[in-house]
Amino acid sequence: MITTVEPGGAVHGMTASSVTSVSLDPPLVLVVIGEERESHVLIETTGRFGMSILETGQTDIAKHFATPPESRGEINARHITTLSGTPVIANAIAAMDCRVTAAHEAGDHTVFIGEVEAIAVGAGEPLVWFQRQFGGFTEGR
Repeated sequence: MITTVEPGGAVHGMTASSVTSVSLDPPLVLVVIGEERESHVLIETTGRFGMSILETGQTDIAKHFATPPESRGEINARHITTLSGTPVIANAIAAMDCRVTAAHEAGDHTVFIGEVEAIAVGAGEPLVWFQRQFGGFTEGR
């Protein structure tokens, strides 16, 4: 789950399919976002993004942000919190406040690399997307 701030302070988010850890020292993550996405412009403009690893009970949030912005309506504010000023998803298994350190064009997408400046870690089972559906992860399978 990738979150940013729109001009005026509204929270903008998207359910991202391409996110990964890059480095432990310094802590770096990457997200790949299509150039046509509103999130792309907002991350370029602000130089920041929040990354949240959702819990299996947060499928509704993942589906909300996977829906095109013009069709989804507003997210309930109780689902949002901030980490050092960057919006993240409340009660996520992990939430990171990231500062963009590099951006690389890759076809019609951009690979944004973010340095994790703050992190909050919770507990729970991670929500995953597999075979076109949301589900949980079972260790050892």
